[in-house]
Amino acid sequence: MRYHRENILIVDDDIHILELVQRQLQHMQYHTYKAVSVKEAVSILRDTEIDLLVTDLKMPEVDGFQLIRYASEHYPDMPVLVVTGYISTKNALNIGKSGVVDYLIKPFTGEELRAAVQKSLKSTADAGDKDRFADKKSDNLYSELTGTSEALERVKDIISRVKDNKATILIDGESGTGKELIARAIHYSGKFSRAPFIAVNCGAIPENLLEAELFGYEKGAFTGAVENRMGLFQAADKGTIFLDEIGNASAAVQNGLLRVLQEREIMGVGSRKPQKIDLRVIAATNSDLKALVRQQKFREDLYYRLTVVEIAVPPLRHRKSDIPLLTEQYTRKYGLEYKNQPLSISPEALEVLMRYDWPGNIRELENIIQRAVIMCDGHIGLKDIPDHLKFRIDFEEEKDFIPLAEMEKQYIRKVLLAVNNNKTKASEILGIDRKTLRNKLL
Repeated sequence: MRYHRENILIVDDDIHILELVQRQLQHMQYHTYKAVSVKEAVSILRDTEIDLLVTDLKMPEVDGFQLIRYASEHYPDMPVLVVTGYISTKNALNIGKSGVVDYLIKPFTGEELRAAVQKSLKSTADAGDKDRFADKKSDNLYSELTGTSEALERVKDIISRVKDNKATILIDGESGTGKELIARAIHYSGKFSRAPFIAVNCGAIPENLLEAELFGYEKGAFTGAVENRMGLFQAADKGTIFLDEIGNASAAVQNGLLRVLQEREIMGVGSRKPQKIDLRVIAATNSDLKALVRQQKFREDLYYRLTVVEIAVPPLRHRKSDIPLLTEQYTRKYGLEYKNQPLSISPEALEVLMRYDWPGNIRELENIIQRAVIMCDGHIGLKDIPDHLKFRIDFEEEKDFIPLAEMEKQYIRKVLLAVNNNKTKASEILGIDRKTLRNKLL
């Protein structure tokens, strides 16, 4: 499947319309940014290379016409697509004079949106642009992100689009999928790589200390505050702060973070004077933030501020074609560390790794390979792979409970089937002798 590399900025104060258009464009494989106000849109335009602006007209405070005017003055080569609830004669004349390529009247179908977007992008496409996009794609290699699967390539493509700007990013994925590696790839592959990168695990710092750790505090702000102290946000100034497990942040931390994203300033604990800050915020979560919003445990406005760009990290079971490369990487790494030589793995052992679903993702794979390297005799074979990887029983799929002895028999039969009914081999795997094995099957 070919992925579009164009960046599309969607601007609408109606959150439902904003998310609808974003979902439709993401389904078409475009990369999207979103803004709920003209002020936020201008900030994204200043920091990001946008290929198409999609905007509403009626918005509070500053309307869409002023945004279109700003875009035409500062980014004359960027096409603009208007999405609005109505078009009056006056508005139609104003749009015609502004350089807007096309407009859509709400409600519209997905196909109508696709056609309008393609028309708008085609209006400014040329061979030079295509070469520029191709070069940008080929020049971005992220050595820490091992793999060539389609799912991982899509993540790398997004990284290449955001690495040189300070748009707020939310990395969403299961535990162990490498969310911090992605955050580091964004920072260290871009033009801000010489600036600080500060990683904070919001779940590892006690709730009553997290606010002070992040934003700093004034002397006397609380018991034990014997001096002024700079927080992690100040330490990351001009660079990137990575907030892992953001779903665990307290209400006070959420309020402070919202201030950072809206006003670009922080307020230390016990301080009355805000301090300007200039950095990129990357947050990560393995929680369902939308569910936390519905439960009123996470601020809705903060959620939308964090998801200007959202990166969904695929679990390892959705990128199994990367397992051989990851396995090679870890066998080499731990082979040199523990055995002073790079090691190899047998095809049978690799087949087991490919078959397993990896609920712990890449972290689990790395731990398994590390253990296998320590236990093996110079070559990782089937005997060095833990039994629970070889013979998985899907307990959740069982419709009825059965006696333990019958469950044991079923497991033994699966082991025998896996080793071609070699009872000696099965006995070794199960840790029992052949006589016990025979008796358990009676």
